[in-house]
Amino acid sequence: MELKPLIGVSYELLFQLINTFLVFMLLKKLLFKPVLGIIEAREKDIQENLAHGERTKNEGISLKKEYEEKISSAKNEGQEIIKQATLRAEQKESEIISTAKQEAQSLREKASKDVAQERQKVMNEIKNDISDIALLAASKVIEKDLDKSKHEELINNFIKEVGEAK
Repeated sequence: MELKPLIGVSYELLFQLINTFLVFMLLKKLLFKPVLGIIEAREKDIQENLAHGERTKNEGISLKKEYEEKISSAKNEGQEIIKQATLRAEQKESEIISTAKQEAQSLREKASKDVAQERQKVMNEIKNDISDIALLAASKVIEKDLDKSKHEELINNFIKEVGEAK
């Protein structure tokens, strides 16, 4: 039994080294460069996607801020509209109350005038009735018919004196 060394320098080893080197060069030329190109293209695409994602995220954040500002502005405008409507309602209420008070005052004044006119009318009727009664009483007392106009003048003077005395 003959022992062969594990590693020996022979022409077979030299051919194997040359073949390995040629396969390596061939693989480098045909396989490694295209695969590295694909890897670099994929890496570049990933970087672009990440940058695009970051830009989109920033745009989303800015749109969210703009949206929140618009909502805040809309709320403020809504509160301002409600405040203005409340003020207008209060002004309208004041106007209605003022108008109602004026109408009530004018109704009171008209009622007072009507009462005064009715009082004057009743007083005139009472004076006429008193003058008629006094004339009738005087004619019964004297038992002669006096001139009616003189009697009315006397009675009116009497009524004026009695009215002034009150």
